[in-house]
Amino acid sequence: MRRTFTWLPWVLLILVIIGFLGWQQLQKPKAPVAPDGVKMPAEKVEPLIDTSRSGGVVSYSAAVRVAAPAVVNIFTTQKVKQQAHPLLTDPVFREFFGDQLPDQYGQSPNENSLGSGVIVRPDGYILTNNHVIAQADQIVVALQDGRRAEAKVVGMDPDTDLAVIKIELDQLPVLPFKLSGNEVGDVVLAIGNPFGVGQTVTQGIISATGRSDLGINTYEDFVQTDAAINPGNSGGALIDVAGNLIGVNTAIFSQTGGSLGIGFAIPAKICQQVMNAILKDGRVVRGWLGISLLPTEP
Repeated sequence: MRRTFTWLPWVLLILVIIGFLGWQQLQKPKAPVAPDGVKMPAEKVEPLIDTSRSGGVVSYSAAVRVAAPAVVNIFTTQKVKQQAHPLLTDPVFREFFGDQLPDQYGQSPNENSLGSGVIVRPDGYILTNNHVIAQADQIVVALQDGRRAEAKVVGMDPDTDLAVIKIELDQLPVLPFKLSGNEVGDVVLAIGNPFGVGQTVTQGIISATGRSDLGINTYEDFVQTDAAINPGNSGGALIDVAGNLIGVNTAIFSQTGGSLGIGFAIPAKICQQVMNAILKDGRVVRGWLGISLLPTEP
């Protein structure tokens, strides 16, 4: 009997240690799986910041190293239909000149535009803004590592100004979604290609959440930030200090065309919902309710 009581505390201690280790494993975020079975990256918990030199935060370079490779530059080309001069369609005029018209009258000029995008799945799916790729005849994606690929449009949702495109490349870096836990005052980083100068990182805070009724999109629930967002940043990433995707940069409030410290990003939760709907149905299907008013008879 005494021998049993001697071993009992050690058995209980071992069980407590095993239970504690199992509880720790359960607390670690598990890698989410997309509806079609593709394994997605898990949200990072620990901030990637450098506090070694003075005790305070002196650098976010670790978060940028993790996130920046998954933010791409997008170049689009659109053929613009040139309005022909009325004389060119006149039968007498064409009979006189025949095929001796200058070449410039038979060519359509190309209109180029710039934007950004975020790789969100390892099989090449990229989130960007609808207005970046709308009506584009050709879309070229440039990665930070120097690789380029032509992208195809998978689906668009003008109501949220989101679009999904796809490239056929291997070993792609991916940004995990941060679906909750964003607070006003949190430090954020905006990554994109402003004015076509190349990939650029700016820093700020979350100024507000749940911004709506701005007249930008049909459906609005923006994250507002004072991180500098300029033309060319559209479709780029707004990340936290752990390298998670908080949202997709989409618009700014400005009277000059440049950043005034009021920028808006589409939250990651909406981005994920729109992407999943597009991958499933090719478009976003929403419910609606029709109501009409009729005069009452006395």
